[in-house]
Amino acid sequence: MQLIDPNHPAYRRLWVRVAIVAVCFGWAVVEFVTGDPFWGVLAGGAGAYSFYILFWTFKPQPPPATEPAAQPDAEEEEGPAATAEKPSKDGQAE
Repeated sequence: MQLIDPNHPAYRRLWVRVAIVAVCFGWAVVEFVTGDPFWGVLAGGAGAYSFYILFWTFKPQPPPATEPAAQPDAEEEEGPAATAEKPSKDGQAE
C-alpha cells in the first residue's frame, strides 16, 4: 500500500516534490532542536518515505493529450427545423 500516489498530476512538477521532502526534513530538524526526538523521528521518516517515492522510484507519466474541440458542421448550425410542431397542453399538435 502506497501512502503517496506518484502518478497524481500534482507531483509532476519538480518544485512540488522538493518542497514536500524539504518540509518533512525541516520539521524533523525543528523537533530535534526543540528536544522532542519522537516527533523528529516521525517527521524524518515521512521525509525519507516521500523522498523514496517522489524521487527514487518516481517515473513521470506524460500528461494526457487533449483533443481539439469538435467543430460543428454547417448543417447543424441551423438548429432544429422550424416546421416541428409542439404539442399543446392537451397533447394535440397546434
